[in-house]
Amino acid sequence: MALRSAPLLLLVLVGVALRESCFGSSLHSMKYFSTSISEPSWGLPHFVVLGYMDDQVFVHYDSKSRKFQPRVPWMEKEDSKYWDRYTEILHDNEKMYTKDLENLRSRYNHSKGFHTWQRMVGCKRQADRSKGGLWQYGYDGRTFIAFDKDTLTWVGLDPQAQVTQRKWNAIPGLNQYTKSYLEEECIEWMEKFLSYGKETLLRTESPVVTVTRRKEAQDGMETHVCRVDGFYPREIDASWKRDGEVWLEDTFYGSMAPNADGTYHKWLSIRIDPKKRDRYRCHVEHDGLQESLDVELKEPKSNLGLIIGCVVVAALVLVGVIAGILVFFKRRRDDYNAAPTSDKGSNSSDQGSNQVILQLPRSASGHSQHEERGEKMGSAFF
Repeated sequence: MALRSAPLLLLVLVGVALRESCFGSSLHSMKYFSTSISEPSWGLPHFVVLGYMDDQVFVHYDSKSRKFQPRVPWMEKEDSKYWDRYTEILHDNEKMYTKDLENLRSRYNHSKGFHTWQRMVGCKRQADRSKGGLWQYGYDGRTFIAFDKDTLTWVGLDPQAQVTQRKWNAIPGLNQYTKSYLEEECIEWMEKFLSYGKETLLRTESPVVTVTRRKEAQDGMETHVCRVDGFYPREIDASWKRDGEVWLEDTFYGSMAPNADGTYHKWLSIRIDPKKRDRYRCHVEHDGLQESLDVELKEPKSNLGLIIGCVVVAALVLVGVIAGILVFFKRRRDDYNAAPTSDKGSNSSDQGSNQVILQLPRSASGHSQHEERGEKMGSAFF
């Protein structure tokens, strides 16, 4: 059971860490995900903590290294006291989470096996400077209990969780502290870390927008895909418009995803009647753009000119090849007629001919022109 579930845990970790439902769209956010595993396998640690600044992992701890460590160069600005302090705190959390898992298995009457206990804590800041936060726990991939900032209460989602709900809501000052942490202390830490990584986290990259077309043979309809790539920050408005109005009919939105360089990409498609192509635009708004983009759907270009051009080029090449062959055989015939009749003379003529045909002109670098062309082709295409 544990072996089969281990890959699932990795998907849960990634999915929870990146899902937009935790915070929705925000200007900046900081999130921490702690996970304890009852029966780790495949080399997985039994306790892991990942810290995310926006969508970038910036700190990490696990039960194998037993060290709280930076994952980005800009977090190395924190001194050793910071890392030592939170390493000790996470040592205690590691023991506490293991004990929590034992209590939960007993409360749910679960036998020993693969189980997870997770905590998600974080805060966000919107463009209008408003603040938000999240503090919740999950057991076996489902929400167990969550803090409601509006009512200042913990809310359990099933009878077993409501046992914990009653205990936590009865602790004096706990709920007020939780709200204060999410709206004040967490925001202060986030602002501090943003100042560390401002070259990366506060930069702006403009999106590159391209539109491709595919015609469907069955009914003659067209599918156009608008691809938006290389933008940062992640907040972007991309939509299909018809006659200047947002058009949702026959529109499909792909999910947003990060690129290797920290920027983002997304796509959206629309299915239309080609006769109405000129009415549609792919509309994009982003902080990296001085003004919004409206990319039109262009009429497909005819291939007739390209075909005629290729035929003309091929004909010219064929004429050149034929002319070269005629010149070659004429020279060979002239050389044969002028060659000495002795065996020695014949051998000297063959050697001279081979040198002319096989030896390639050399460049100043000592490489043949053919070799240099091959190097340039290789660096450009492979």
